[in-house]
Amino acid sequence: MSFIDATLTIPLGGPTLPQERRLVTALPGPRSQELLARKAAAVAAGVGHTVPIHAVAAGGGVVVDADGNSLIDLGSGIAVTTVGSAHPKVAAAIAAQAAQFTHTCFMISPYEDYVAVAEALNRLTPGDHEKKTALFNSGAEAVENAVKIARKATGRQAVVAFDHAYHGRTNLTMGLTAKAMPYKSGFGPFAGEIYRAPMSYPYRDGLSGADAAARAISIMDKQIGAANLAAVIIEPIQGEGGFIVPAEGFLPAIVDWCRANGVVFIADEVQSGFARTGVMFASELFGIVPDLVTTAKGIAGGMPLAAVTGRAEIMDASHSGGLGGTYGGNPVACAAALASIEAFENEGLLERAREIGEILRARLESMQAGDPRIGEVRGFGAMIAAEFVDPATKAPDAALTAAVAKAAIAEGVIVLTCGTYGNVVRFLPPLSIGDNLLHEGLDVVAAALAAA
Repeated sequence: MSFIDATLTIPLGGPTLPQERRLVTALPGPRSQELLARKAAAVAAGVGHTVPIHAVAAGGGVVVDADGNSLIDLGSGIAVTTVGSAHPKVAAAIAAQAAQFTHTCFMISPYEDYVAVAEALNRLTPGDHEKKTALFNSGAEAVENAVKIARKATGRQAVVAFDHAYHGRTNLTMGLTAKAMPYKSGFGPFAGEIYRAPMSYPYRDGLSGADAAARAISIMDKQIGAANLAAVIIEPIQGEGGFIVPAEGFLPAIVDWCRANGVVFIADEVQSGFARTGVMFASELFGIVPDLVTTAKGIAGGMPLAAVTGRAEIMDASHSGGLGGTYGGNPVACAAALASIEAFENEGLLERAREIGEILRARLESMQAGDPRIGEVRGFGAMIAAEFVDPATKAPDAALTAAVAKAAIAEGVIVLTCGTYGNVVRFLPPLSIGDNLLHEGLDVVAAALAAA
């Protein structure tokens, strides 16, 4: 396939969208200011935003705002528009399904696309064992249902999550999430029987994978007890926690301990799944086969859809009617998912993610070589991060991180921050971005760092 470059445009409902960074006003421009004022008056204050614009179009590697500014997109709506916003095949599938029917509720009258999505996920997720799938609306909902399923299958109640974890904003998933602000503070009390184990964080703990796993297993074994533990849930590469990549051997050791003790191992692949890391699921990078996998974000090209996929005997543990939801597996979202999965498999997107990763890593490591404030560059594929620190102490530098992100956004490059300490800039470009835009975006980030 051919990827978008500076000379190409992409179809967007008839018009074309130039693949360029273009600032015709300071951000926010006057029209975006009007819309932001309306937002402040009409939308709850707790719903914040990162970029001070109002989007009117997106595709390829850009987002266009209400004032005609075109911003380079290095965030993909937090890893959602992985195949590219308004991917032509996804948009066509959405339109075709919407013209047939938009909803019947799968629990009332089933339809084929739900089944087809389940079949695809059963085939694509790690492992060759028999699998089944249930569809939901959001990553948090998938995580919550995975915990329900594990508890039902094991007859146990306790669940372990890890330091730096992010699993969602519902009551149960806030309990699983590690970071207080902005996700948890003031919203408790949270669900019970949730425990936390230390994550492998090589840059900060210096431990081998084996030693980090032994530390976590000791806590799970001695402070909780394997006989009480229904599930261990972990992001193979942590997302909001800072794109933390565990040391080699950590995840396989945790999986082995779970297998030996009848504990369900849940891989939360909501952010790391669907080609984001250069493989279909990040679990593959570590050679692990989860019992259950939760997915969302990139699954449906921007439509709300999520899933739990796993071992058939575990998935079937629930009684009939125990899983579901009015909108779960909505037919329009399922059509979008099937088109997205076709793109992942047939448009070279795994290879493209790896190419993007090579560019990101080379550019960021070049910056790091000349600037000790970049403590570590880490990640895989189109899921790469830079951790900003005090060069002398390695203490997290959240102020520098915020300044770099703010300056880049002001120059028309959408970047996102993350990390328990707020000191990580993460790069999640759509796989439809062209090399020219990727390099230009990184030029802007480099200039912002130099000026900070």
